[in-house]
Amino acid sequence: MKKKIFVRAPCLSQSGYGEQSRFALRALKSREDLFEIYVQPIPWGQTGWVWDDNEFRQWLDSRIVQTQLLIQQRQLQPDISLQITIPNEFEKICPVNYGYTAGIETTKVAPVWLQKGNDMDKILVVSNHAKFTYEKTTAVATHNQTGEKVDYRLETPVEVVWETTPRAEAEEIPGFELPYDFNFLMISQMGQRKNYVNAVRWWVEEFFDQEVGLVLKTNIRGNSKMDLEITEKTLANLLAPYPERKCKVHLLHGDLTPGQMTTLYTHSKLKAIVNIAHGEGFGLPLFEAAREGMPIVTIGWSGQLDFLRHEGTDYFQKVDYSIQKIQPEARWDGVIDGESSWAFAEQGSYKMSLRKVYKNWDAAKERATKLQPLVEEKFSEEKLFQGFCDQFYSSEELELADEISQMFSDLND
Repeated sequence: MKKKIFVRAPCLSQSGYGEQSRFALRALKSREDLFEIYVQPIPWGQTGWVWDDNEFRQWLDSRIVQTQLLIQQRQLQPDISLQITIPNEFEKICPVNYGYTAGIETTKVAPVWLQKGNDMDKILVVSNHAKFTYEKTTAVATHNQTGEKVDYRLETPVEVVWETTPRAEAEEIPGFELPYDFNFLMISQMGQRKNYVNAVRWWVEEFFDQEVGLVLKTNIRGNSKMDLEITEKTLANLLAPYPERKCKVHLLHGDLTPGQMTTLYTHSKLKAIVNIAHGEGFGLPLFEAAREGMPIVTIGWSGQLDFLRHEGTDYFQKVDYSIQKIQPEARWDGVIDGESSWAFAEQGSYKMSLRKVYKNWDAAKERATKLQPLVEEKFSEEKLFQGFCDQFYSSEELELADEISQMFSDLND
């Protein structure tokens, strides 16, 4: 018997959580023999919405319409809710409730995440870093009856379900030209969590008088014209102290198709991707770059290690770091706890790592080429879809469902 699953997620958002939501829905759709899927889209900050026109989007739109109709008629009665968001928004809305989150970039989750997490029947996360941090965090709570101070922790089981994105053939990016033959790539939102200012400033200082480029695929909040203007001004102010530089910084703003993103990862003049963010829940752009065999410069901490480290071997150019308390201005009530810490890349090590890749690109490319098949095999869509769907059924239930499916298949043959 199919399980009715109600997915509440930013599935139309142009964001990391949007990609995570669409992965979950593609996984569930791959086993429509097991699931009756209902979808309620939610907004995600001020990000824009995707405007795809393909088979998956048509299916998704149909599920959204059907779900809304049943809600209006008060006839929606799902068995399971799957809530894809930050944990302080988890709610008990179905007989069984799953939370699916990516947002653990620090050494400690916010106390409200423990409280909300314990309202769930299972929590799914995108990396072992997220699982470890969630499980080891404790908070002090007051006992309702005795008033005694007690340690409070997560009691709900946590499981890692890695994500992936559909691969696409490279597509032309109109007007995208690079005058220099050697360029680095950065893909992330401008902001303190991504350590953006230091990443750009230190790069410029390292290649100040050389014919090297840096391509920034970035924005501040969304992909609107207003956001473009603000992003351009912010970048201009960041680069203003270096008026005589020979190195070039290129801004890419706005929506790119999956094929155009593939072009960034495989372009003959784009030699490596760079990321010294304070932490990543998973690090989807780094994952996509690794899948395409692009050399990677990053710190050896947080979610990206799940696909950059295999059997004790690191397949990236490591930047040294130290774990320190987050900056006061980075605190985010209910999300980034003020008592937590995250990674701070070391300036000298970052510059040295950039230089190593620039001077010894062949070695960096060889390492990336070795990583590529490991990522393709370990993170194949088939494996990840199966691993995701398995979270909702016991092994006995899956075995019985597969037997029934095979029985009908034999009858049709």
